[in-house]
Amino acid sequence: MDLRYEKSTNKSFEEALESIKKELKDRKFGVLWELNFKDKMAEHNIDFANNFKILEVCNPQKANEVLSKHLEAGYFLPCKMVVYENKGEVFIGTARPEILIGMMEYDDLGDVASEVERILIEAIDAAV
Repeated sequence: MDLRYEKSTNKSFEEALESIKKELKDRKFGVLWELNFKDKMAEHNIDFANNFKILEVCNPQKANEVLSKHLEAGYFLPCKMVVYENKGEVFIGTARPEILIGMMEYDDLGDVASEVERILIEAIDAAV
């Protein structure tokens, strides 16, 4: 089982980025933070060739549900989404919450992890 779920898109990098943000918002997930690797590397005089952005996304109700049961599950929150460009192709993806939370082996988190994963996958599929 692959730890990530990703799809390629014919959209430009910026179009893909805006598209996934819209799809997440439509599903009640907010973007808490963005990291632009290309810009961050440039701050250190490193020429990073690819567009690469990490979005940390969260649905407050789902996060509360997880953290109320097991505070240490916060190591896996918020969810990470990535939009990147490689060899002229743009990808949108996520680390799969069901696998990440499953690593903690808490039986009472499986349903919420599956639901969050389903929602993120729907957002990616709609964004491409």
